[in-house]
Amino acid sequence: MNESPIPWPHKQRELHNHHFDSTIWNHFKFRDDDIVIATYGKSGTTWVQQIVAQLLFDGAEDVSVAELSPWLDLRVPPKDVKLPAVEAQTHRRFIKTHLPIDALVFSPRAKYLYIGRDGRDVIFSMYNHHANANERWYQALNDSPGRVGPPIAKPPSDIRQYFREWLDGDGYPFWPFFENVRSWWEVRNLPNVLMLHFASLKRDLSGEIRRVANFLEVPIDEARFPAIVEHCSFGYMKKNATKSSPLGGVFWDGGAETFIHKGTNGRWRDVLSAEECAAYDARSRAELGEACASWLADS
Repeated sequence: MNESPIPWPHKQRELHNHHFDSTIWNHFKFRDDDIVIATYGKSGTTWVQQIVAQLLFDGAEDVSVAELSPWLDLRVPPKDVKLPAVEAQTHRRFIKTHLPIDALVFSPRAKYLYIGRDGRDVIFSMYNHHANANERWYQALNDSPGRVGPPIAKPPSDIRQYFREWLDGDGYPFWPFFENVRSWWEVRNLPNVLMLHFASLKRDLSGEIRRVANFLEVPIDEARFPAIVEHCSFGYMKKNATKSSPLGGVFWDGGAETFIHKGTNGRWRDVLSAEECAAYDARSRAELGEACASWLADS
């Protein structure tokens, strides 16, 4: 009996805002061994970029993830600058995206890593990211040519207000959260998609690194493995934050160490009310279904 063909995802739409220009994927020339690292944002993206970099470069000290692994659908710098730079890379490429699957050109030959994180942890990390952004960040996003839609404004001083606006506004002021998670959850069984979780990375970093290596078919030099694990620890990444942060952290007050913040979960538990947590839980179950919502809530 012939097996049914795999239902590969196809791009359905474009997404534009102060951050996004999804059209760049229409012009990206895939290689068979490309790696795409995907999240909603503030979910462990940089962490997994670091893991992949350490695996590919055998635990090297001087790996600049921010330079080697660009956020392709960020609209700055423009695609006529970014695409030639990515095309010129000679190592195995690992690209970052924050798009839902239906706004992405999908390659059956590339490998995709998606990282999930409880939305309440995401938004607390996002608040730090947003509240510490400086004028250079706002200028890059709001004043660069080609912006579609309204500019991004400064956040309120109250993180609970920020959370409520994000939940009620379907990801405001960034982009929809639940549709992003749901879109990747729906393709989780594809042979070239691996689902990771921020909490699992915290519980068993070395085990998750081995899981990623196996999925990417990257052999591990056991003599170098302790260095790989150390270089993926939060302490090491915080100490070497300029190598992980865009332009070395110039867009944030406090520099790169603001971009690599706390790396912790559960800060919302002592801040959000029971009603706010219940509203999030109900929305998560309604948007994602019980199985996905349960997976995402892991902390």
